[in-house]
Parts: sequence; structure tokens; C-alpha cells
Amino acid sequence: MWLDKDRRLGHLTYCTNIHAGEAWDDVMASLRRNVPAIRQSLAPEGDIGIGLRIGGAASEALREASALEELKAFLAEARAEIVTFNGFPYGAFHGTKVKEDAYKPDWADPVRLSYTDALADTMSELLPDGEAGSISTVPGTFKDWAPGHEQAIARKMISHVAHLVDLERRKGKTITLALEPEPCCMLETVAESIDFFETHIFSADGIGQLADEAGLSRSGAEEAMRKHIGLCYDVCHAAVEFENPRQSVADLRAAGIGIFKLQLSSALRLAAVDKVSLEALRRFDEPVYLHQVIEAGPSGLTRYKDLQDAFATAEQAAGREWRVHFHVPIFLDRLEHFDTTQFFLREILAMHREDPISRHLEVETYTWDVLPEQYRQVDVSQAIAREMNWVRDQLAS
Repeated sequence: MWLDKDRRLGHLTYCTNIHAGEAWDDVMASLRRNVPAIRQSLAPEGDIGIGLRIGGAASEALREASALEELKAFLAEARAEIVTFNGFPYGAFHGTKVKEDAYKPDWADPVRLSYTDALADTMSELLPDGEAGSISTVPGTFKDWAPGHEQAIARKMISHVAHLVDLERRKGKTITLALEPEPCCMLETVAESIDFFETHIFSADGIGQLADEAGLSRSGAEEAMRKHIGLCYDVCHAAVEFENPRQSVADLRAAGIGIFKLQLSSALRLAAVDKVSLEALRRFDEPVYLHQVIEAGPSGLTRYKDLQDAFATAEQAAGREWRVHFHVPIFLDRLEHFDTTQFFLREILAMHREDPISRHLEVETYTWDVLPEQYRQVDVSQAIAREMNWVRDQLAS
């Protein structure tokens, strides 16, 4: 859904990775079950934006014309529009242990390239005329797996950019790849992202590779590179990393790195760790997702890969601030015993209202089914509609 009549503030969607489903039939069933209810709560007379999560199995199914036509027919009937895909999780994402497997296959694996190429092919069939599309993806790989693979990772990303250039030539559709920095990944901070782009993507070698693969001049290749690959700025991740919202966006703009998707999300925040808040936090220690923790202490930031690692240091953490990668509903500014990073999201949205950051805004709270029971007392469709309405209120004020 467009946020304003002149489309200055961009297109708002909700990410369907909140719904379980890997096989295409299950994905379609969840769309039929949830999208009409969300639209009814959100904009009964208008359109709704969907940020479609398509894993590996569903992506393969969409190569078949019948599946693609089924999706197109549903979108027309439901008055729903797709301008962005979540191409981050390739495999199972609900109801089973995900943890580090969320990053597999990574960008060192040719499967990630072929999968993302297929997503772009599908998107080129769905994009409304005149509208650009975006695909968010793994920020390279998990940090522990990155050493020695950065160049190979960059080369596969650039090969995908060449595919996007070819799609634009053949079909007239502009699609962007949006790397999503995340705690404990190869790219986790804005500074690391800028360094990677300058060292590998926008480098002479990177531009030369794209020129060769896409049949472009070097100046044309540089322009195409900046047009087709950039970042997905996940607000939860940036808040967990203790980024400065204004400075981080300014730094990306100064580096010429496009923010092709703004993921609207919020994390857990313990302003001062104590026994009560730690005990409450243990209810969020669930077995499906990785919940990275970053601690602000006297010597700077300390990173923990998951809650269990952080809990092991709890004694010396007393009084320090913890931010936890656990997506919580964005309309919550406080939970029972601690806060959220909604303050960071409010500032990002205020900045966006002043000077738009991205054309694609996506609400992403995929952890609904693992939230402690007390925080999911309403139907998921009602919660999604409430999140999207909260965003609209922030941008209207």
C-alpha cells in the first residue's frame, strides 16, 4: 500500500515470513487465510502491500506457469501488490530449529546465486509497470564462516547483478538486491557494509567483472552496480548494534550505497541487567531462532551469538545494557520487565518522514509463534494490521 498520494513516502508491506509454510501450496494457503483479514482490518476499501517470503521449495514451484498464474489471480482478487521479496531464509523457517541454518546456503554457495536469480525472474513477472522491485538477502554469510570467502561471495553477488541487468534489458523491470546486515554475520554494522562495498563491490575488479558479464562499459557497469545492489536496513538489527540512526543513514548515502528496503522491526532492550529482567528474558530463550545479544559495557560492545552465551556471563553483566535480536511487535515500547528498541524505530520513521530513506518499507515480526504467550493474545492478522497502522500513524504525525 502506498503511504501517501504522491508516493513520496513509499510502499508499505508486511513480510509473510511471519506465516509458516515452505511448499508452494502451503504458502498460497497462508496468503488466502491471512491477507483478506489483514486488508479488512487495515484498508477495507484499498490495496494491501505484501513482502513475500519465498523459500527454496516455493521458488522452484513458481517456475511452473500454473503456480505463477495462481499467484497473479490471487493478488488481483485480494487487491494486493508485491514489490519486494524476502529472499533471506532459503530452508525451513518455522517449527524446527533454524539458528545458524538461516544463513545457508550462503553467498559462497552457488545454490544461493541460482535461487536469487530465480526470485528475480519471478519478481519480473509480478512487478507493476513503472515500479522497481527489491529482494532482501543474507549479508554474505555467518561471520564465523566468512574468513577467506569474501571475494568469492562478492563475485557471486556481482553475477546476480549481471542477471538483474539482463532482466532489465529484456523485460524493462528494475530489480535490486538488498543485503541485510545482521548481528554476528559477515556484514553486521554499517561500517562493515561500507567497507565491503568499497573493497569488493564498487572496486575496480568488481566493476570490471560486471562490465564483462553484462556487456557494459566500465562507466555503465559502475552505474548499474550502484543501481542494482545495496542494503536492506533492518531497524531491529541496527538498534541491536547500537548504531546511530541518523549517522548510519548519512554514512550509507555518502558512500553511494542505496537503501533499497527499510525493514521496520524492533528488538528487546534491557537498560540495566538485573535478576528480575534476566529471569523475564529467559522466557524468550526458545530453540528455533538465533537471538544474538550485544552488551554495552565500560570497554565497549561485547557480542554473544545467542541468549545462552549471554546468560553465562550474567553475573558480570549486572547494570550493563543488553540489546537482544528478538523481533517483537513494533507497537510495543515496553514489555513487563524491560523495554524495546521502538525509540530507534520512531526516530528512523521521523527521518523518513522528513527525507525518505527507501521506497520500500516492510514490517517484519516473524517471531510471532515463539513469543511468550502473554504477548500474543490477539489474532496474528489483527496484530499485523495494528503494526502497519502504527507505522502510518508515525508517518502522519
